[in-house]
Amino acid sequence: MPGFFFHHNNMSELNGKEDCKLAEGKIHKKKQKVFGADLKNYLKCMVPHIESGIKTSNSRNVMLSAEEVIQWSQSLEKLLASQSGQGVFREFLKSEFSEENIEFWLACEDYKKTHSDHLHGKAERIYEEFVQSDAIKQINIDYQMREATAKRAQDPTHTSFDEAQKSVYILMERDSYPRFLKSKAYLNLLNQLQNTTSK
Repeated sequence: MPGFFFHHNNMSELNGKEDCKLAEGKIHKKKQKVFGADLKNYLKCMVPHIESGIKTSNSRNVMLSAEEVIQWSQSLEKLLASQSGQGVFREFLKSEFSEENIEFWLACEDYKKTHSDHLHGKAERIYEEFVQSDAIKQINIDYQMREATAKRAQDPTHTSFDEAQKSVYILMERDSYPRFLKSKAYLNLLNQLQNTTSK
């Protein structure tokens, strides 16, 4: 899956606490608008013709149902088992600047299916991108786990990232996932699908 990179606003140019608070407020408002637009565009691709309820013959198009979206609320596991669910959740995490969590989790899932010959290269990439202390998309794990994961990545096996992946999963489950279920994005999508079904 392609990665997305965002340039963070340079806060060092701002002087004083008031300026920072004002800027943070503006960024937060802008962030919400951008998230709405991103999610709308994402859903247009994933759920073609949702408003009209027309199914297309193109098998690559995915038709979401209200039942599937309701299932996402049963557990994070069910949400992540759905390709569409992953996409919508990823957009939500992007709005909270924490998309590295799902990207790391997905990279680990892919890593487990990797042929043994390619483990070393993939382990190195995952470590550099998500685990090392100056990683671009550094995940939130403690020092001991970071060190242990670094050692395992040097002599990689299919389970090298299991502990770190589990830790990130728990973090998403306890922190981001409950907020996602209460978010306008999730509730609006569910509402829209339920209205389309009842027409």
